[in-house]
Amino acid sequence: MRKEYDFSDARPNPYLKKLRKQVSIRIDVDTIEYFKKIAQTTGVTYQNLINLYLSDCAARGKKVRIAGIRS
Repeated sequence: MRKEYDFSDARPNPYLKKLRKQVSIRIDVDTIEYFKKIAQTTGVTYQNLINLYLSDCAARGKKVRIAGIRS
């Protein structure tokens, strides 16, 4: 390992806006199965599909329907 490195030609990380954070959430089994079914036909992982759906909801400012939610 070098004592010093030259970062004078460094450029900003192009993926900085796409960073992700791992979280633990509880999702109904039937919801997971729904996204897993879609994943099989699209070739996209179910986790990425859930992320895409949530990102789309956030971008559109979609409001949450509270009626009928169980804990």
